[in-house]
Amino acid sequence: MPDSLRIADKDIRLDKEGYLEELADWTPEVANILAMRENISLTPAHWEVIDLLREFHAEHGLSPMMRVLVRQMKSRLGDDKGSSLYLMTLFPEYPALIASKIAGLPRPTNCP
Repeated sequence: MPDSLRIADKDIRLDKEGYLEELADWTPEVANILAMRENISLTPAHWEVIDLLREFHAEHGLSPMMRVLVRQMKSRLGDDKGSSLYLMTLFPEYPALIASKIAGLPRPTNCP
């Protein structure tokens, strides 16, 4: 069953997996709440990934799967941050899925 968030007297609808139903509902406050639901406290390192994801989505109209996300991270933020291990330290288990959810983007295709 779909869920929702209540922020400043506004209901923000989520799909059954916890992704925003409307991209326009995303704000940094929404991101923080979505992160808390994943037991993640957002740091500047998390925001680098979120910003990169939102830029990628704005340019390509989709959320990148893990391999593409790693390649983008490496290209934009360097070798030390361009690895799946680094992303797993920030967004455990399924970095592309969880980071996209927190960034307010649709679920990446081709992800488990």
